[in-house]
Amino acid sequence: MFVKEVTVQNQVGLHARPATFFIQKANEFKSSIWVEKEERRVNAKSLLGVLSLGIIGGTTVKIIADGADEEEAVKSLVTLVESGFAE
Repeated sequence: MFVKEVTVQNQVGLHARPATFFIQKANEFKSSIWVEKEERRVNAKSLLGVLSLGIIGGTTVKIIADGADEEEAVKSLVTLVESGFAE
């Protein structure tokens, strides 16, 4: 299991468009991937799950992966979040 915290950079957070990019990236990996905000953990490959967290700009979340490519998956998703989703 590989875990890393990241702070959402873009102002509006993970609304529909950035959440879609996030999920598409998560689905490129074989590992099971979750996003955790406070005590709530959801499947990072589920649009409804990610949107249900209500992640806004400035929120710190944990990205957690477990599987063959877990480290690569987490690092790739952290990079995407830190880029602000090119917004």
